[in-house]
Amino acid sequence: MVRDPEPRPRLSRRAVLLGAGGLVAGCSRRREAGEVRLRLATGPAGAVYRRIGGSLAAHISEQVPGATVTTVPSRASTDNIRMLRAGAVHLGLTSLDALISTDGRAPGGLSAVCRLYDSHLHLVVLAGSAIDAFGDLKGRRVSLGARDSGTEFISLRVLGLGPVRADVRYLSQAESAAALRDGEIDAMFSLTGVPTPAITELAQRRPIRLIPLDAQADALFTAFPGPYAPATIPATAYAGVPATRTVAVPNVLLARDDLPADLVYAITDTIFTHTGTITSASRDEDGAAVPDAVPEAWQINVRTGIATASVPLHPGAAAWFRDHKR
Repeated sequence: MVRDPEPRPRLSRRAVLLGAGGLVAGCSRRREAGEVRLRLATGPAGAVYRRIGGSLAAHISEQVPGATVTTVPSRASTDNIRMLRAGAVHLGLTSLDALISTDGRAPGGLSAVCRLYDSHLHLVVLAGSAIDAFGDLKGRRVSLGARDSGTEFISLRVLGLGPVRADVRYLSQAESAAALRDGEIDAMFSLTGVPTPAITELAQRRPIRLIPLDAQADALFTAFPGPYAPATIPATAYAGVPATRTVAVPNVLLARDDLPADLVYAITDTIFTHTGTITSASRDEDGAAVPDAVPEAWQINVRTGIATASVPLHPGAAAWFRDHKR
């Protein structure tokens, strides 16, 4: 859905950033002339959000003159939406289903920069587990992801539609993988890109299996039409794990509506112009380069980037897509 913006003045990027700084400086400790400082909410340790968010922040800082983007670790989707609405951050990542309410609307004050990539719902168990199907989760110790995460959001929906009553825990992806490895839980849900670092590391230490979620995907499509699509986690994702049917959810980059249109235009341009460099290198929390750390960035393209469902595009992003029709 594209929101029709008012006529956009053609300003130089320096003029845009000078004007933008006055609006966003309230969340910054200091601002020098010609600089704009932005905060981007990402995700927890072991999650794709953390890596792709860090890579996006680094490339926007490098490519948009005068802009510096700092990442803010979070519990992921729902937590990021909360911080955006509170004005604690200016940009943030979220899964589409956590953003759209049951009436199909997105929260006020927020709009999309673009759709980035799709996350797949993983239900992971150790290879020797007695859990062979979704229904076997009854009474088992199951991590639903961190509180306020997209994993928690979709996992609660799936269990509610089951219905399956499990002994639920709320652990981040890295915590879930460690707990499953050590026998402290029996299964973990993870809504994330493919492959995801925490599950990849777990599979390197202990053989794992993925539980198919065909029926659960169908139930989600019926109960919540719009944000879900059938998908397969490929056999190449994790060593020794066959292709597994599941459900996919798009991820979007959100911006506060009060960010200037030309600033968001420049951010959108950076994302789609420099996708190749985003895929080839990321940066860890210490700022060191991490080669080939963001394979999900290969999904970023203009054709799907505009597909944000009922979430309106920010006027700056809408203008960029109009200027780059193919």
